[in-house]
Amino acid sequence: MPYGLDDQGHPIFLISTMAMHTQNLQADARASLLVTQENTDGEPLGASRVTLVGNVLTVPNTELAEVRKLYLERHANSKYWADFEDFSFYRMDVIDVYYVGGFGVMGWVSASDYDRSQPDPLADSTAEIIQHMNADHKDALVLLARKFAHIDSMEATMTIVDRLGFHVRLKTPDG
Repeated sequence: MPYGLDDQGHPIFLISTMAMHTQNLQADARASLLVTQENTDGEPLGASRVTLVGNVLTVPNTELAEVRKLYLERHANSKYWADFEDFSFYRMDVIDVYYVGGFGVMGWVSASDYDRSQPDPLADSTAEIIQHMNADHKDALVLLARKFAHIDSMEATMTIVDRLGFHVRLKTPDG
């Protein structure tokens, strides 16, 4: 489901009352949203993902202008139906977060920790960084793997990057 984020990182949605998921939310506001990271190495279980758990409620009229602005910045084409009478903005009040960072890296994050967190400053640029590094700096990635990981790699491909570092997939003489 397309979503945007408000200033506190809470997902916002623009949905129609005709949709079955909207009718379900109106009967019971409990919901979850699975957010996955694009995985360029073809191994879906190794990709980072997070499930946000919470209650999804209609955005109060006093906050509609700001929420509308934030949502349309992310989904510009939604301007064509945002004013239809059956569409409304909804926001998830995040109660719990379950994070999977790949194989063997997982755990619960409290709502208070989620609320205090800040977006990764590289989040909007990761695809471009990965593409650039793999196109123009493959030799540097191989050198980094040899020098700092002490792995005799013949080939290195960056798969993930964030403010904390990056992951590479290596091809060694053993495969």
